[in-house]
Amino acid sequence: MAIINRHFNTLEMKNIIFYRSIRVFAYLCARMSKSKKYIFNTRTLEYEVTKRSKMAQILKSAAVFALSLGLAVGYFWIYTSVLGFELPKTALLKKKNAEWSSKMEVMNRQLDNYEDALTSFQMRDDDIYRSIFGMHEIPAEVRNAGFGGVNRYAHYDGLDQNGLLKSTAIRLDVLTKKTYVQSKSFDEVSLLSKRAGDMASCIPAIPPVNTDKRKYRLSSGFGYRTDPVYGRTALHAGVDFAMDPGNPIYATGDGVVESVKFEFFGYGNNIVIDHGFGYKTRYAHLKTVGVVEGMKVKRGECIGESGNSGKSTGPHLHYEVIYRDRPVNPSNYYDLTITPEEFATMVQNTADMSEKLTLHPSHKKKARGRS
Repeated sequence: MAIINRHFNTLEMKNIIFYRSIRVFAYLCARMSKSKKYIFNTRTLEYEVTKRSKMAQILKSAAVFALSLGLAVGYFWIYTSVLGFELPKTALLKKKNAEWSSKMEVMNRQLDNYEDALTSFQMRDDDIYRSIFGMHEIPAEVRNAGFGGVNRYAHYDGLDQNGLLKSTAIRLDVLTKKTYVQSKSFDEVSLLSKRAGDMASCIPAIPPVNTDKRKYRLSSGFGYRTDPVYGRTALHAGVDFAMDPGNPIYATGDGVVESVKFEFFGYGNNIVIDHGFGYKTRYAHLKTVGVVEGMKVKRGECIGESGNSGKSTGPHLHYEVIYRDRPVNPSNYYDLTITPEEFATMVQNTADMSEKLTLHPSHKKKARGRS
């Protein structure tokens, strides 16, 4: 502060010296223009005022003006170039510019703090909140949309040499847009959180078949393997339950039937159920299908029968769990140690509570008899 005070005191002294010099110079010029010329008359022995012609007066005034202008220019050059002083108006403008630059730097430090906080919110939103409810991350191009292409900040060019004003305006707009996108994301998470109670029943958390080990065996797990038909290494995106055709297949969570397909190759007769919260399940190589697209199903509800359709080397159920459009290991979502009696009781309770006809009556009786 002492250095700043000395700087401004020196500036004030410079201004005082400048203004006083101008006043002295103007006074001398005025005295020169008003001075009279006298001559001694030898006859009258008196000093008499010399009369000058108007042209002489004009020339003298022009000479005085030219001399004054030259002296002013010379003084200005010495004051600014030789002595290195600044004009009062220039010094005042530089002072105001320094004040505004300081304010802009303080604002940018605050924007740094806001940007760090917003980045933390975005990371928690993508990695925790949206992940819990099976929602996709918001792409970076969506969060940063609307700030490329046309230069909407061209009117800031040339206003300041270091571009601080323009960069601050851009940062404010970017943070405003990102904050809006983040607030909308929190609104979506809030709406889904109100359905958190439904999430427990929607997650595919039970086996798709009766746990009686006399009726099935695990013939192939999740992961890369040699394809039994084509012989090449490929990802096996699900789990295979080898079993006789006609065994009942159950929905592993509440959801809506997204698709029902009857294919000669590939998955054969297959069902895809959308459970919400990012989860889907696929049931493939079926013999019969007892649901239609758009139908709501409950966990433990019979949706079809195992078979040997499509690209299959033997009768089995191919079961997949898809989370956020990517296949995951189904064995992480079910417990095969549950007793067949407990599984049958759960299935029976679901059938009693359901008001939907998931299978033809003859198939339904057959399925219950085998469970």
